Amino acid sequence: MRTRLLLALVTLALASGACAQRLAHTFSIVARDPATGELGVAVQSHWFSVGTDVVWAEAGVGAVATQSFVETSYGPLGLSLMRGGKTAAEALAALLASDEHRQVRQVAMIDAQGRIAAHTGTKCIAAAGHIIGKNYSVQANLMEKATVWPAMARAFEAAGGDLTDRLLAALDAAQGEGGDIRGRQSAAILVVKGKSTGRPWADRVVDLRVEDSPDPIGELKRLVGVRRAYDHMDAGDACATKKDWDCAAREYGAAERMLPDNMEVVFWHAVTLVTGKRVEEALPLFKKVFAREPKWAELVKRLPAADLLPADENLIRRITGR
Repeated sequence: MRTRLLLALVTLALASGACAQRLAHTFSIVARDPATGELGVAVQSHWFSVGTDVVWAEAGVGAVATQSFVETSYGPLGLSLMRGGKTAAEALAALLASDEHRQVRQVAMIDAQGRIAAHTGTKCIAAAGHIIGKNYSVQANLMEKATVWPAMARAFEAAGGDLTDRLLAALDAAQGEGGDIRGRQSAAILVVKGKSTGRPWADRVVDLRVEDSPDPIGELKRLVGVRRAYDHMDAGDACATKKDWDCAAREYGAAERMLPDNMEVVFWHAVTLVTGKRVEEALPLFKKVFAREPKWAELVKRLPAADLLPADENLIRRITGR
């Protein structure tokens, strides 16, 4: 009953033209990691803020890339259909059947079981096409050459690392083949867990966008590195909550090694070392921070009231040098 109602609403929305439509000529990949169940989608385009419309994913449900003369609603509606029990192919077929402009659409979907469906409309601007592989689909339109999406497929299949690494490898390969004939402007990547926790905010493994850049893939890769460092920061916070200071220092230290010039990371590593009674190790880190950010010495004085440093005036003066 619920699925029939949803399909009726899909038909009404697409037929009425009520859903937003924007240009998003681009290349993208949707994929699933069979080892972890993670689902992901990544994209680059010569269009501002491409991730806003193209990339969609939900833990335990699926991932969608909707592009070309993009019908944004294919993202949330496709996920709703898959959440309701439809396969990727059934969800995509239902949406296409209700869309009178299907020939200008390019869409790919993958469900939580790794089943894939893709569509490249006959009116998508050349070079345009897609390839469906095991646990992935690559698709592109308005490309410089028809070798772009085959290069993406080869790169994804050959790449090592986690799903994020492999998605980025596919984007790199597309750009290496010339990519969008107009150039490049924005990119995005979204990776979610294989199983839902019931808390969507906790299910996002990576959710990053580059809205406007001369090198969007390069910037996206940099942000992924920052995100991974902050994953260690998050883990350090969790350890600190349990008052496991060795664990916290280890995690913050890992983050600092990844981002040695990020004073936020260095500062909290130092704070954790002090809390774990490793003051001598912390002092050079504080000195490094204060040389770059003098006001942070004042911040140190405020931390005892928040139970983030011992309420020891001599210790605080030793840290701040004041």
